[in-house]
Amino acid sequence: MTLRVPARAKINLHLQVMFPRPDGYHEIRTVFQTVDLADEVVLEPAADGELAFCCDQPGVPTGEDNLCLKAVRLLQVETGVRRGARITLRKQIPMQAGLGGGSADAAATLVGLSRLWELTCSSEDLLLWGGRLGSDVPFFLMGGTALGLGRGEELVPLPDAPFRHVVLVCPPVAVSTAWAYGRLNFQLTTKGFVNKIPPLHRVLADGRMDAFRGVNDFEAAVFPDFPLLLHIKSQIADCGADGTMMSGSGSSIYGLFDTAAACMEAERSLCRQSVPGRIIRTRFIGRDEYRRNLFSHWN
Repeated sequence: MTLRVPARAKINLHLQVMFPRPDGYHEIRTVFQTVDLADEVVLEPAADGELAFCCDQPGVPTGEDNLCLKAVRLLQVETGVRRGARITLRKQIPMQAGLGGGSADAAATLVGLSRLWELTCSSEDLLLWGGRLGSDVPFFLMGGTALGLGRGEELVPLPDAPFRHVVLVCPPVAVSTAWAYGRLNFQLTTKGFVNKIPPLHRVLADGRMDAFRGVNDFEAAVFPDFPLLLHIKSQIADCGADGTMMSGSGSSIYGLFDTAAACMEAERSLCRQSVPGRIIRTRFIGRDEYRRNLFSHWN
């Protein structure tokens, strides 16, 4: 049996960093949204104890630091199963772009191996284990639109945001997440927490995306040292985007559009301007569609 599990990307519709926590992480308030752009995790059975991993994209770590392999090891420890697997990762999500590719791959590996090895893992088990792999991994077991609290692993499902087409620009710039956190001015990022988050939450919970205007605290920290990203954001806005923002700590910038035609025209315009980097056209994926795709092999 061969399983092919999609590992879809996310964008952040809102990202506010509150303060450093005693555990070394940061308290955040974010709104996650899954999009159609996806890696593919291919899983095949192997002899007990045999584990092989490969990826079609150079630069992806293939040792024990890889999140897919960490997911395998964690599943083996938690279930006591020592069965083997051959894992092939086919990458489409750009790396170090704030799109959650590694976390999505880990979530897809957890789900797929649970089926391949015929385990009886509950949703609660998978969410708990996902949180131990990385702050974003639990979201990729849920999908759709969700409010992320704590390190991002505490999730509040929200109604699906109204459908949007998305243009992503992934420039040839690598922004270290640790560096970006170090550049944050917490006197600025914590300001307005009491007033901002509850209204945003209410707007999203009511499905009123037209009234939603998120922010990303990392933009103020990152843009001064990477002015190209601010320039790209301005170029996307000039294409008529209904909102444009950096995703995560960067470096991808996205723009939202109501129609496929407007999205395609924006893509063409950015190409004519020779915007540096990879330009990707994608769309929002709601929770039901996301979970159907992720768990399509699940009995």
